[in-house]
Amino acid sequence: MKTMLLLGGSAQQVIAIETAKRMGLRTVLCDYLPDNPGQHHADRFYLTSTTDREAVLEVARAERADYVIAYASDPAAPTAAYVAEKLGLPTNPLEAVEILCNKDRFRVFLREHGFETPTARGYASPEAAMADAERFELPVIIKPVDSSGSKGATVVRAVEDLAAAVDFAFSFSRGHRIVVETFIEKKHPYLVGGDIFVSEGKIIQWGLMNCHRDVAVNPLVPVGKSYPPLLDEGSLRAVKDTLQRLVTELGIRFGPMNVELIVDAKNRVFPIDIGPRSGGNMIPDLLGMIFGCDVVEMSVRAAMGEPVTVPEGEGTPFYATHNLHADRDGILREITFSPEIGPFIVRKNIYRQPGDPVQRFTNASHAIGIVFLKFDGAEQMDGFLSRIGDHIHVAVTEAGQP
Repeated sequence: MKTMLLLGGSAQQVIAIETAKRMGLRTVLCDYLPDNPGQHHADRFYLTSTTDREAVLEVARAERADYVIAYASDPAAPTAAYVAEKLGLPTNPLEAVEILCNKDRFRVFLREHGFETPTARGYASPEAAMADAERFELPVIIKPVDSSGSKGATVVRAVEDLAAAVDFAFSFSRGHRIVVETFIEKKHPYLVGGDIFVSEGKIIQWGLMNCHRDVAVNPLVPVGKSYPPLLDEGSLRAVKDTLQRLVTELGIRFGPMNVELIVDAKNRVFPIDIGPRSGGNMIPDLLGMIFGCDVVEMSVRAAMGEPVTVPEGEGTPFYATHNLHADRDGILREITFSPEIGPFIVRKNIYRQPGDPVQRFTNASHAIGIVFLKFDGAEQMDGFLSRIGDHIHVAVTEAGQP
């Protein structure tokens, strides 16, 4: 029996463990959290940090791993590539993975290879960043170079907010480095996001979608996706051309990639974040509904070095997700759904129960659950999603209050 080493056992990563087992693989899991749910699904578990390359390599050798995958995890992706290269297992180039997982290096790569990219500068200390404050042309976005899910990111529009944003970004950086970059104003109502899938160096699935935000809570953290993307034909073609050229220039061979891009008023395409892994918030599940395929199985097969095919066609339209979230820290009281939206809900995944503590939705890890929806048309979908707060309500009581 072949062995697959999986890096990360969170609730959203369990599906990769289960899929690998269903495909006849022995599963070995590494995770640094002692209470991760994945350990109860894997055949073997090691309490090992997925960012500790040498420790994971030792596990891989001890378990005679045939394949390694970091499903839906940016921090673990370079480790997976490092271990796979050391052991001669299927992988994308470590150099490419490291570039994609470091926002500082990614901006340099984009600039050197002729892609559109915001003016950006990296810093290793708050003092160095603040010493350059007069050079920043506001608005800027300040974020850690090595985080995902919008953790530690802030859009700054006033000079007096710079210091707090710098400190906030550093607090989320494992490598203690941040990037300050020009904030790009988008042409379309939404950022372009979602997942693509690569096979033999070519993008074979275009899971491009609209990225929705709850501006009142946090304008940077996605609260859901909807399909198809609201892009004119020229912009969509430019986005696809940009992504394929990026895949080619980096030498990406296979697997899913989580993408986020902006088309500005001059029709320029700016790659903002490109991750060498499936997206979080159950994007693979949503794409499975849209395209009629098992994206998780595709990811596992790709990590095994096997060829991957996808169904033909552009997918079924008018699917969406909404991330249940709180607008404040406190205790979850209840989640209610309006009678009007009920018929369009096709699936609910709820992580918290009434009485559980919840946090204000400042990053993707604070999601309380995910709701999948299927609408009959574009106008109907837009109407519900633009007023989603009227139809889905998360009631929170402040801690200590009855």
